[in-house]
Amino acid sequence: MTKPTGKALLDDPGLNKSTAFTRKEREQYGLRGLLPYNVSDMESQKRRVLGNIRRKGSDIEKYIFLNALQERNHRLFFRTITDHIEELLPLIYTPTVGQACKEFAHIFRQTQGFYITPEDRGEIRKVLDNWPEQDVRVIVMTDGERILGLGDLGANGMGILIGKLALYVACGGIWPKQCLPLMLDVGTDNKELRADPFYLGWPHERLRGDAYDSLMEELVTALQDKWPRALIQFEDFAGQNAFRLLERYRDRVRMFNDDIQGTAAATLAGVYAANRITGKTFADLRILFLGAGGAATGIAGLMARAFESHGLSREDAVSRLRLVDHNGLVTADREGLDDWLAPFAPECESMDFIEAIEAFEPDALIGATGVSGTFTEEAVRTMARLNDRPVIFALSNPTTHAECTAEQAYAWSEGRAIFASGSSFRPVEFEGKTFHPGQANNAYIFPGVGLGISVSAATRVTEPMFLAAAETLTDSVREESLKAGTLFPPLSEIRSVSLQIARSVCEVAKREGLVEESAQKQTTADAIAGAMYEPRY
Repeated sequence: MTKPTGKALLDDPGLNKSTAFTRKEREQYGLRGLLPYNVSDMESQKRRVLGNIRRKGSDIEKYIFLNALQERNHRLFFRTITDHIEELLPLIYTPTVGQACKEFAHIFRQTQGFYITPEDRGEIRKVLDNWPEQDVRVIVMTDGERILGLGDLGANGMGILIGKLALYVACGGIWPKQCLPLMLDVGTDNKELRADPFYLGWPHERLRGDAYDSLMEELVTALQDKWPRALIQFEDFAGQNAFRLLERYRDRVRMFNDDIQGTAAATLAGVYAANRITGKTFADLRILFLGAGGAATGIAGLMARAFESHGLSREDAVSRLRLVDHNGLVTADREGLDDWLAPFAPECESMDFIEAIEAFEPDALIGATGVSGTFTEEAVRTMARLNDRPVIFALSNPTTHAECTAEQAYAWSEGRAIFASGSSFRPVEFEGKTFHPGQANNAYIFPGVGLGISVSAATRVTEPMFLAAAETLTDSVREESLKAGTLFPPLSEIRSVSLQIARSVCEVAKREGLVEESAQKQTTADAIAGAMYEPRY
């Protein structure tokens, strides 16, 4: 294709270099007079960006600034994010993206993703042709019903998709033009949103039942026809739909659910790393979950597979996992027990959270409730009484919804807790020691998985891939990190981690016969590294 010239070139975020265009390029592409005199290099542009960000008075203003930069100049945006990931990831993703989603309609500047509504029924394949890119490799899709721990945000959930795909590029090296944020906007049951005059979504109650399923089927079929090599990541669907859709499409389509499988792999990696501190054997662990939704059940499912891979029978594996929700311990006699919960529901009397800790004596406590404060002082102190080094994972996002804070976990356990959270907490000083809480962030998992699927063109995404991703992530944690209480590698190393995970995913895909022989040469470490997007001029 012919490169655009003049103002059209400056308006193309994939090609724009702004003040970095050289004198020769300004002459060649009709840019004379359209830019100020001085020619900048990327490093000076990046310093300007960071200065502007750091002058902003609030995180949401920083988010808006970065979002606008992404729309102007892909390479500068991703170079800045990649080089300063520890500072900027909390701004482009959790926790700030939660606020951005709540305010999405009010801070809307320019459309970035793609929207499908029930009014597109029967014409979805034709509508997809309006997306300008022809080589889409990663699609992140939601219907907005369960955004983080914030509930039904309808079309405002587009903010999550934009953030996830930014991480695919910055952390996993997927090319920006190969990414598609896709909102299946089927309405919202959030009355406040529907009453908001600025709300931009389809202003109706949620579509459900057969009408929902047939619309989803048409969409998935159209996506496969339009972009047959694309990976589809399901994101922030409510529990029942999340499991139904995963079961419906996992053996038909190159897809996975990040809340179920990505969260599970990141958490499993954290548990593996915690064992390197405690000295315990994984096969001997008992794990109690607070929360029984998609995230908790997804983690439990992958944990069970991990127990089996360590020699336990299926029965023994699930016996080492228990789930508690607001009704108490999930048991076999619970009325209306969902199918996905049944394997983890023992035949015993129900009990409350503290009673379950006392009776089950877990080595690790994992929270996925979406409700802050549910890891009470009594719960943490009970765990500390039962374990010399209690493992406490408060995974709910954003930070304001975490089951407990890092400071509480360390204080209530007399500094003995091994703590991880879904969003980042600052280092904690306790009795003269500094703790650096680990972040069980899905960003350690899904970019590498997506990269591996993209380069190998594996036809399916399988559970062993997530087991391999968890093991690879754990292997990347250095001893000095563990000594500081951190169960995950520094975010500054995340691209390297993603490369290693992609390599592991490719190995699993080849072993399972999911890679065509013609694509085998694309799965070497050098080939994967060479395929990764590098944001440079």
